[in-house]
Amino acid sequence: MSLRLSTVILPYRRWSEGGRSAWMRAEQLGFHTGYTYDHLSWRSFRDGPWFGAIPTLTAAASLTDRLRLGTLVTSPNFRHPVTLAKELISLDDISGGRVTLGIGAGGTGFDATALGQDPWTPRERADRLAEFVPLLDRLLTEDGPAGVSYEGDFYSAHEARNIPGCVQRPRLPFAVAATGPRGLRLAARHGQAWVTTGDPRLYENGTPEQSVEALRGQAGKLADACAAIGRDPAGLEKILLTGFTPDRGRPLQSLDAFVDFAGRHQELGFTEIVIHWPIPDSVFAADEKVFEQIAMEAPAQLR
Repeated sequence: MSLRLSTVILPYRRWSEGGRSAWMRAEQLGFHTGYTYDHLSWRSFRDGPWFGAIPTLTAAASLTDRLRLGTLVTSPNFRHPVTLAKELISLDDISGGRVTLGIGAGGTGFDATALGQDPWTPRERADRLAEFVPLLDRLLTEDGPAGVSYEGDFYSAHEARNIPGCVQRPRLPFAVAATGPRGLRLAARHGQAWVTTGDPRLYENGTPEQSVEALRGQAGKLADACAAIGRDPAGLEKILLTGFTPDRGRPLQSLDAFVDFAGRHQELGFTEIVIHWPIPDSVFAADEKVFEQIAMEAPAQLR
């Protein structure tokens, strides 16, 4: 199977000052999907410009024809399934059915406290995600006149109508980010894809070899979660968001370095590799010419 190559374009630039051109160029370069982070802000970018994910993707949809669009990732930290579902069916309609929702439990960063709440513990985040994903699934698939009603521990819906539903049927695909057992079960049951960034414990002092073994273990646990419900794990796309393994930015230093990196992960069963659009003076700094060379030439070497 050919390995898909995608990119993630952070929404830190005004549309008129580079934001627009990046999305147009992503399609020209042949990327499979252009993702963006669905955060209120993110780490070192917190004190600078940062724009909303759904409006950014809507604007990108109007500029492109082939590029798929998605979030990496949306979380319950500041989203509610009812309002999110309405935005997603609108985006899916505007894009002509080119949207993938990356979804995960979120973390303890700026998003976790921006609405005034205390940060949730890992267990609390997992509890919310376990309710969020099935409800969102219903909201995007049950598009009849009766709507969706639900009363849970964290989320409620009362006759929430999403007519006419998604362009993609039965709904737009979910790419579930998970490494723990509960998240992997959600990915197995509700996901069309699984997303990982690797093992964060290895980022500072681990080795690329240790990272590969950790990812092999995660993929094995996903397969177990699929087996438990009678699902073939081969039917689940497997996405690696790069930049958070011990390799860091080294795969983007040359075409050969990237092909070697991507090939090792393709052997683990990954079907899509996502690389960050270069951002000068940041953790995602990279040579733009090398980045474009990778985009144009690497996929053919990874078939």
